[in-house]
Amino acid sequence: MTTPASSRCPVAHGSPIDTDGPRIALYSEEFAADPHRAYREMRSRYGALVPVDLSPGVPATLVIGYHAAVKILNDPEHFPADPRTWQKGVPGECPILPMLEWRPNALRSAGLDHTRYRQANTASIGEIDLHALHATVEQIAIPLINAFCADGAADLISQYAFPLTFAVLNAMLGCPPDIGQQVATGMAAIFEGVNADKGNAMLTDALFELVTLKRAQPGDDITSRLLAHSARLDDVEMIHQLVTLYGAGIEPQQNLIVNTLLLMLTDDRFAGNVLGGSLSTRDALDEVLFTDPPMANYCVSYPKQPILIDDIWLPAHQPVVISMAGCNNDPAINAGEYTDNRSHLAWSVGPHACPAKSVAYLIVQDAIDQLLDALPELALGVVPDQLDWRPGPFHRALVALPVTFPKSPPLNVY
Repeated sequence: MTTPASSRCPVAHGSPIDTDGPRIALYSEEFAADPHRAYREMRSRYGALVPVDLSPGVPATLVIGYHAAVKILNDPEHFPADPRTWQKGVPGECPILPMLEWRPNALRSAGLDHTRYRQANTASIGEIDLHALHATVEQIAIPLINAFCADGAADLISQYAFPLTFAVLNAMLGCPPDIGQQVATGMAAIFEGVNADKGNAMLTDALFELVTLKRAQPGDDITSRLLAHSARLDDVEMIHQLVTLYGAGIEPQQNLIVNTLLLMLTDDRFAGNVLGGSLSTRDALDEVLFTDPPMANYCVSYPKQPILIDDIWLPAHQPVVISMAGCNNDPAINAGEYTDNRSHLAWSVGPHACPAKSVAYLIVQDAIDQLLDALPELALGVVPDQLDWRPGPFHRALVALPVTFPKSPPLNVY
């Protein structure tokens, strides 16, 4: 018997994951080359909720509607961050599993567990001396600049942004260089999805070594403060707090430095040459957080049961990924005004919002200002169309940022 049209459910019951057509491959080189075109096409075809693949055969729903994203991010009861049910069906060799798998830390937990981990991290980060951190960034930046300032050319990723963010983070965590090098190698494999399982194992081993060291020799650093916190984190929990701190502290900060420099070197409001710019580093940084955030698609949750969002049923226990880039550029909220506008989602919102925002702002802005003070006639070394973007479902990251500048004598190191 046919159901009368007047009594039929007006809501579509198919989910973006179960689409009849192909899902959008967020891991493809085509997507990496021009994600903003892809977001526009997604919005035109699907609206706020888009069927995507994070990796071959790994479906997810990508949220590109700002208001839908804010609703989801502020509703951890219906959209918990715990992936354990989902990952039971994911092969262990899946290249993105280390980025998404359950870990006993705030990023991948819900409820009381999340509260316990979050409080420990927030307290430990909150004790960072920002004045001392400013001096640390300067002490690390100047030798890096001196290593290439007489050459007249450099790659600002491999020669500046990566080693700087890595060294600053090691200093904040009290991590010796030899352990830190293992951490960096493992973390790079995880972000790139190349030998990610081996990278994950290397990362875990290195962080266990750091935790063991700090239990024996505590210092004035985040790792020692986490160990001393009333949450009484055990070794396994400590390792996974540090995974999150390294994951958030290297790749996103490196990308934010580089993407902001790219804007400043290619937009006459900031540059032409950097000397002629009329807007500040902070203005450029805030604009990039809107238009090209360093983590473009992340903040993953897994609904506990089928749930209705924007007239679409999302399936239970399947990844819902927030596109910070897509949402920030949603025409419903983006009026093209970025100066002093902090309504973007680059730091996330809700209970999983970044607890180290002020620290990240300081590191990135100081890194950029140190470079531009030393080399004010910095210029992009290629035309923008020749820059290559690294493929991957989560980050917005250049392969390299080649620059040129007049050869300069080394800076004084105080």
